[in-house]
Amino acid sequence: MNDPVIQIKLDARSNFKVWVSSYECLRLTAKGVQMTTHTKNAKPASCMTKSKNQRSRGKTYSVYLAGDLWTHKDLVGNALLGHYIKKVSRGRYLCVLPQDLETPNNRTVDIRNVDLKHVMTCDMAIFNFDGSNLDSGTVVEFIYAKMLDIPSVILRTDFRSSGEGGQDQDPWNLMATHWPRSKVLKLHGMAEYQGAKTPGALSSTINNLYMKMARQVVESLDAVREEKPLVTADRLNALYDWALDFPGAGYRDLFNQEEVQQLIADKRAKGLLTAVQSKA
Repeated sequence: MNDPVIQIKLDARSNFKVWVSSYECLRLTAKGVQMTTHTKNAKPASCMTKSKNQRSRGKTYSVYLAGDLWTHKDLVGNALLGHYIKKVSRGRYLCVLPQDLETPNNRTVDIRNVDLKHVMTCDMAIFNFDGSNLDSGTVVEFIYAKMLDIPSVILRTDFRSSGEGGQDQDPWNLMATHWPRSKVLKLHGMAEYQGAKTPGALSSTINNLYMKMARQVVESLDAVREEKPLVTADRLNALYDWALDFPGAGYRDLFNQEEVQQLIADKRAKGLLTAVQSKA
């Protein structure tokens, strides 16, 4: 019999979790050691229950990462976040950056169409909702994603408040709130930076900051992917057909029917779209 594989992890409460093979869970806390042994016939949720996320190991998901693209801070920040999401998720989530799809010159409707195409074809999306006023292009992409029932994470690191709501509501325009299959992750950018800062070591500061942020984004992606699709199977073809028409300006010309059907099939295979028919 092979020796058990031991993995040690540090959780958010600074407790060590030690996993011994697939049936034992050992927790070390400041108060001492507590050990629980599990058998094949007793599999508590904390150690053995397989969620959709566990069953999907080995699959990769493309993620459209939307947000401001106007300054070096925007562009480098997007690139760093995408890199660390891939690293933390061990390649499970691969970010598509709009800035890598665009050119600085000849900015025509073709850029809009290419960006919307990638919103549609990506499995999931992250939308940076920063600023006292949300970036209008990001909001357009967000609503297009919601029309297509794409699981999405809304990320805000801007600690300023705006919008009509109180402190218990999202700090942006009310019309961009409460959309289904959307996980909101709000972080205090200044506090996160100060907590990650390593004096005299910029690279360590960047690594600390983005590793922590990426972990939380990956957790949010995992969580929103668990939510059930809203659109029933008998409505998918009509939905995607309309999604090709309503942007206008030659958008439909970017697709053919076989590509659309393959896209729907691929998303179904990943559990992102349903095969359930609507009730008569």
